[in-house]
Amino acid sequence: MKQNGLICNKVKNTLIQAATCFRKDQKEAYNNAINKETNPRAKWVMENLLENAIAAELNKRPLCDDTGIPHLFLEIGKNKQVDGELLESIYKGVAEGLRELPGRPMAIKGDTVQRLDQSGGLDTDPGALMPAPIVIKPIVEEELRLHILMQGGGPEIRGKTYRVFHQHKLSVIIDEIVSWALQEAGKLGCTPCVPAIGIGRSHFEAASLMIEAMVHGDFSKQSELEREITLRVNESNVGPLGLGGQTTALATFLRVGPQRASGVRIVCLRLCCCMEPRVASVSL
Repeated sequence: MKQNGLICNKVKNTLIQAATCFRKDQKEAYNNAINKETNPRAKWVMENLLENAIAAELNKRPLCDDTGIPHLFLEIGKNKQVDGELLESIYKGVAEGLRELPGRPMAIKGDTVQRLDQSGGLDTDPGALMPAPIVIKPIVEEELRLHILMQGGGPEIRGKTYRVFHQHKLSVIIDEIVSWALQEAGKLGCTPCVPAIGIGRSHFEAASLMIEAMVHGDFSKQSELEREITLRVNESNVGPLGLGGQTTALATFLRVGPQRASGVRIVCLRLCCCMEPRVASVSL
């Protein structure tokens, strides 16, 4: 029981950290963008976004009033074990974290129809908000590591998971991704964004890889493909909050999984907003 309580407390604190704190590389990315930005309105927006993030961390308050849906990514070493009791402790920690944060009450009550049309009403308990299904992945390290992401609604509206006919050309896939991002960046509102991308063999796999891209993405370490996508999105001149400037995207996070012998690639794109990815990690 003591071990379960320890895990629950770790999960609770990790959720709160994800919802209230920018990572170090995220702060550096904002500072770099501010120093490079020549549009005064864009610079002013990013300065205020960074100031807001610093205040949120100091006061342990949510980075955004859309506190997000918890998404869980669990990495398991070869000799580590996961059972129902552990999962129960994780879910309990998520609920306690949402209450202490506090999370915005977003759980819809009722049966299938009532949840779809929202006629069942809103549950006022922040802890009633169920997390998305856990994504589980084996790792080489002998560790049991949980990553918690808090996913806002705006990026979900602007996201897309669809097939791309690759024509045996990488450029075709990248062109399509950039096209999707450019179509939605101006509608997102909360820019600068971070395009998070997963490319897999199915819609589920592509979405899982997109989640993994956010978990392990690093603002300070960008691959050639990630840099290319960021540069091309920034050519749109959408800028922070749509006010113009050089910084429509701070970075790009991309994960490519196994591929099938096929004429299509399944691509999942999520334009993370200016507060995202909101992610924190803990060893259980």
